Amino acid sequence: MNSYPNNKNIIELEHVEKTFTDMTVFEDLSLHVKKGELVVLLGSSGSGKSTIFNLISGFIRPTRGKVEVHGSVGYMQQKDLLLPWKTVEENVGLPLKLRGDSKEEVRTKVEKYLPIVGLEGAGEKYPSQLSGGMRQRASFLRTVLTAEDILLLDEAFGSLDSVTRMNMQTWLLEMKEKLDYTIFLITHDIEEAVLLADRIYVISKIPATIESEIVVDFDREDKKQRLFSPELLKLKKEILAIL
Repeated sequence: MNSYPNNKNIIELEHVEKTFTDMTVFEDLSLHVKKGELVVLLGSSGSGKSTIFNLISGFIRPTRGKVEVHGSVGYMQQKDLLLPWKTVEENVGLPLKLRGDSKEEVRTKVEKYLPIVGLEGAGEKYPSQLSGGMRQRASFLRTVLTAEDILLLDEAFGSLDSVTRMNMQTWLLEMKEKLDYTIFLITHDIEEAVLLADRIYVISKIPATIESEIVVDFDREDKKQRLFSPELLKLKKEILAIL
């Protein structure tokens, strides 16, 4: 982890415009994520959410405005993208191998983390032998080993069935506490946003703007117990009205 101060903006977009040849995705978009936060970007499909992640990752550059990122970034997409001919250990250790770590260094580090993410004993299995939740855990761990500071999760649980998805949401909160990462998560699911987030940015359709910034002022353990409480139901209705 880097020594960037807690509660300082580790991600910052200021007055960003992004235009492609035939489309303006956004004209004047600003947002920030503080170190240690779990922030959710909530919006419908096609609203430019993934474009924001591509800007943060450095895959593309803004047409205008400022994008600042203070730390290394790992980017996990909805599809797990595990290589079917490689074992879990080989898939997870791939970013370490690509950066030049020795075979023994890769194995030592992967074996250290597999139990933390609930994959103890699964290192020699192939993706086809894993459940959907286990595949996402393997993909998550590979993302963790790609970066030391910031995780971008783009609809990371969107392909899972509802029960597995709920289990993975709880698991993600546990992992955040264990691994101490800053997490920026994309979803179109209001309930997921309310359950996971410290803050929620609600984004409009393109050309996109930030429609609202919502602080979710509930303890996470409290939220899990009170998911259908009047307070949280009211919050979900407020978000739905914005969308």
